[in-house]
Order: sequence, then structure tokens, then C-alpha cells
Amino acid sequence: MVRKAAVFAEWAHRGAVRKGTLIPYITHPLEAAVIVASITEDQEIIAAALLHDVMEDAGVSKERLEAEFGSRVAELVAAETEDKTKSWKERKSTTLAHLKTASRDEKLVVLGDKLSNIRCTARDYFLLGEAIWERFNEKHREQHSWYYLGVAEHLKEFSDLPAYQEYLHLCSLVFNCGLPVADMNCRKK
Repeated sequence: MVRKAAVFAEWAHRGAVRKGTLIPYITHPLEAAVIVASITEDQEIIAAALLHDVMEDAGVSKERLEAEFGSRVAELVAAETEDKTKSWKERKSTTLAHLKTASRDEKLVVLGDKLSNIRCTARDYFLLGEAIWERFNEKHREQHSWYYLGVAEHLKEFSDLPAYQEYLHLCSLVFNCGLPVADMNCRKK
């Protein structure tokens, strides 16, 4: 199932690149899946991590995912899918609200996705500094900080996992925040 999901995701994201780069987009779902695979051997959760953006960014229907990968994978991907017709703030607020009641499996997919994202953001932040925010729809670092630290708060059940600890560490570097998560007030640089 995981190989099939990787091939499907590569097909769905073919030609797409990461924001502000020439890096093929498929590197992101592949990395998210590797992160998730370091936490669980559940093939459906790993497949969902590979496929987490195909509905949102490639227009693949939930019905197609269900036919190809089963209802559990389709549900996990749907839970991670944002409504792109809404504003950035509305989408991120909806995600944070969902995480309050999300299942552990859904949260594992989110952890893989967001750790992969903050890795890329941290890498480019070290090179570009504050100019990095210009590549995003939301141009203000404070808003990204609000979102990423909100995600951290809702994923605290994974605080013993290296992936979660890495996520917190990278957030502290990018957003100049103190650790631990309990003290997530960011200071401006």
C-alpha cells in the first residue's frame, strides 16, 4: 500500500514545486511519510501521510482515494485537507479547532506534515531571514508562529517522541520562542 501511495502521490503532484523554490513538491509528502514511519508501522497512516495533500492541492476526490486506498486512508487525508476557498487565517483556525478533537492517527499525519514543513521553513529561514515570509500567502511571521505553536499545543500527547521534540526545537529557532511548549510566547527579533 505504501509504495502504491507513493506512486499515486508522485503522479498527483507531478510538475509542482515547493513555494519559492525549484524543489519538486513530492519531496514533502515523501518526507512526511518517512517521519510518520519512524513512529508507526501502520501502513494506512503512512499511506495517508504520502497522500495528505492530493485532495487539497491536486484535486483528487475523496471517492477516488477511497476506491484506491480504502475508507480509512481517505478519511485520514480528508481530515488533513483544508478548504482553499477560505482565507489563510480561516483555514488555519479550522485546522487548530479540528486538532482539539482529532484522533491520534489524524494527529500523526499532522505531525509528519508540519515537521516536514517547519524543516523546510527553518532551512530557508537560515538562508533568507525575514524575507522568507514573502513567499507565503500569509506574509507575517507572527501569524505563522501563532499557527505552528498552536499545532504544537494540540500535539503535546507526542511530547516523548523525537519528531515532536524536533518540531518544537525548529519552531523555537524560526520563531525565537522559549521552550517548553507551556511557555509559547514568542518574542519579536
